[in-house]
Amino acid sequence: MKLKVLSLITLFAATVSILLSSCTSNGNDGYKKNVTGKAGEVIVVIAKENWDGASGEALRKILAVGYPALPQEEPSFNLINIPPTAFNNLFQTHRNIVIVALNASEPEGKFVVNKDIWAFPQIVVNIKAPSDSAAAKLINENSEMLFNAIDQIEKDRIIRNSKRYEESNIRPQVAEMFGGSPYFSNGYKIKKKTNDFVWVAYETSYTLQGILIYTIPYNGESFPTKEEILEAQGEVLKNNVPGMLDNTYMITSKAPEKEPIMKTYKYRGESFVEIRGLWDVEGDFMGGPFVEHIRYAKEEGKLLVVQGFVYAPRYKKRNYLRQVEAIVYSFDWQENFSNK
Repeated sequence: MKLKVLSLITLFAATVSILLSSCTSNGNDGYKKNVTGKAGEVIVVIAKENWDGASGEALRKILAVGYPALPQEEPSFNLINIPPTAFNNLFQTHRNIVIVALNASEPEGKFVVNKDIWAFPQIVVNIKAPSDSAAAKLINENSEMLFNAIDQIEKDRIIRNSKRYEESNIRPQVAEMFGGSPYFSNGYKIKKKTNDFVWVAYETSYTLQGILIYTIPYNGESFPTKEEILEAQGEVLKNNVPGMLDNTYMITSKAPEKEPIMKTYKYRGESFVEIRGLWDVEGDFMGGPFVEHIRYAKEEGKLLVVQGFVYAPRYKKRNYLRQVEAIVYSFDWQENFSNK
């Protein structure tokens, strides 16, 4: 990938600009503190015996499940157990909070998702049940809601910062070519641009986060299969994403145990296909995870691909991939753009 050794100054400056602001307006309740905690962390407020019991086990199976399509196993979220007696102001501003309260006098269980109670942008999931086993049952019944709520707000925070600290010269160029574009935060640069292909990247000394935007043919009849999509985009990658050595280029991993996953999603009223898996370099040993969205392009007879990938051989990759995944999710058509 012809990686370059770049300065971390841009990243540092963007981080400082975020940290300098201690409060923010959420648009409803005036000003609240910014959330604290690391990306991907979830505080679980629950008694130790229940954390070791059925309800804690249910939470771990749902939230600490392996993040999909990574080269090495990593949990979707890092869970931190805090007993109720220690849940004070220090922890109340955390970004993601799950509170499990057991009370035998409340026979009817409750599962409620709240936002921005103590900070912004925050999610607080309150689970009330009469017993540990009842809480576990309630958690399992709402497993999809629980996971998706926390996963989506993690992405939303990244999208919000991408819009707030946008590298504003990129989106208009991408939208001019394809009729729409993701939002790119400070530090992203256009690495390559042709008549029908754009590669936008954020590079540091040891990492690369890339977004590829391009089209592939579509016959207008039935939506192509996963194999047909990967075959078509393989030609695009071969022609546009070179490796570090001569005659090397990006490919989708051929390892049978890492078969790409394809699903259909609907987000903000628009349906698209998502493929996630691993990429390699033909003729070299580089590789990493990728996630892409495929939707109908503005141009008839074509599908639009927005593909995010990560190269971070020294580091865990979940948070890097979630960042580019959020950028992929931020894609919007030009007619929906706003200046906010």
